[in-house]
Amino acid sequence: MTTWQEFLSSSPQVCGGELCAAETRIPVTVILDSLAEGATKGEILASYPSLRAEHINAALAYAAELAHEERLVPIRAL
Repeated sequence: MTTWQEFLSSSPQVCGGELCAAETRIPVTVILDSLAEGATKGEILASYPSLRAEHINAALAYAAELAHEERLVPIRAL
């Protein structure tokens, strides 16, 4: 699994401290939203030339770690 810390960073001077792809101003939320809307990795890379595939993999690894750590949205039993 990708170690997301290598490819994602946060700085108060960049996007108000929001977690971004390292060395870019592209928030992780933008990457994850694009994937959730059905964009392929190739489409995202074409839309954001400063991104690398490692950034996308790191965003997914970060989201997976969050899912393991905490339930953000309660799931109702059917």
